[in-house]
Amino acid sequence: MTRPSDARLSDPQSSQTDGDAARPWRVVIAPDKLKECLSATDAAEAIASGVQRACPQAWLDRVPFADGGEGTVEALARAMNGTLSEVEVRPPTPDATPIVARLAHWRDADGATVAALEMAAASGLALVPRDRRNVARATTLGTGDLIRHALDLGARRLIIGIGGSATNDGGAGMAQALGYRLLDEQGQDLPPGGLELSRLDRIDSSQRDSRLDGVEILVACDVTNPLCGPRGASAVFGPQKGADPEMVQRLDQALCRFADVIRRDLGQEIRDVPGAGAAGGLGAGLMAFLGGRLQSGVELIARAVDLERRVSQADWVLTAEGRLDGSTADGKAVAGVVRVAAARRVPVVALVGSVGAGWERLGNLGLTAIMPILTQPLNLDQALNPDHARSHLSFAAEQATRILLAGRTLR
Repeated sequence: MTRPSDARLSDPQSSQTDGDAARPWRVVIAPDKLKECLSATDAAEAIASGVQRACPQAWLDRVPFADGGEGTVEALARAMNGTLSEVEVRPPTPDATPIVARLAHWRDADGATVAALEMAAASGLALVPRDRRNVARATTLGTGDLIRHALDLGARRLIIGIGGSATNDGGAGMAQALGYRLLDEQGQDLPPGGLELSRLDRIDSSQRDSRLDGVEILVACDVTNPLCGPRGASAVFGPQKGADPEMVQRLDQALCRFADVIRRDLGQEIRDVPGAGAAGGLGAGLMAFLGGRLQSGVELIARAVDLERRVSQADWVLTAEGRLDGSTADGKAVAGVVRVAAARRVPVVALVGSVGAGWERLGNLGLTAIMPILTQPLNLDQALNPDHARSHLSFAAEQATRILLAGRTLR
């Protein structure tokens, strides 16, 4: 990406007139992933190609965006010019073969190493075939392996996206992977899985990985569920992972036992903290064992990629997602982009595959317009075909750009 000179950035809100005709139009491209179709990076490239057809001289700032869930690592690696590393980790199903997960790392302004990872890449539900899902035994050991690899890279700050989990172990496996021992009454280490926590007697921290000292842990989390109870991890998310009502009750009791022992042995009260129940209780585990701070995923990622500064330099913003509806406004990536752009009075257009009930809430947040991606009737399989999606997204971006150019030129 070629950036304009500082002189061209002196008035980011100005429109292009005869007096500054030499200045290229500045466009921030900040899409979310199109789920099951395009990554945020692929979506940004497709949008950029459409913008360039309509306005070849445009200055494009590609900022693939995310909310802390799937796609966060790739988006941050691209936005921060980071490096992607692959590492073999233990799978969420204890008897399955190891899997390969990725994390991103880069240097911050002070030269310190920052690493970003997604628990879904190591302990996610999508990694487990439907016929092998067993939420009682599912483990976050692989997430702990990823964190350990980040420490191997010298990371002093970790950004951890949680969500999409196969687990309900409260982060117990993650803690075990980092040296904590979870012991039963006989002093034996507990096997993997959330149900085993009902037998937890004490936590031994003597072998904890000392490299965690002084490492800042930022957790991208956009749910407010507590660890236990009717709104807790087991009751709300357990059924999505295959737990029947009886298993939900047993898992909830196990997490309650886990919270009690953590309070006694670690001095951390995490049972009712908003977000503790995220990702099968991993939110609680990250707070209790690693001193993690739970934050809005969108806000955390926006700060990490310096979205406010980049948008303030733009003439307009293009974002995208597969479906825009009322839930988009509840902390999803596109809503974050809209808020930042609207606060700086920069027009923002969302390119979307479909629109559902409640989309009007995005207008209330400051969304300028919606541009449909699809140009002809398609069934779902056709719409999710990556080649078709790239073509349609690029076309929509071109048309949005032509409209924006026409409107601003006529002012």
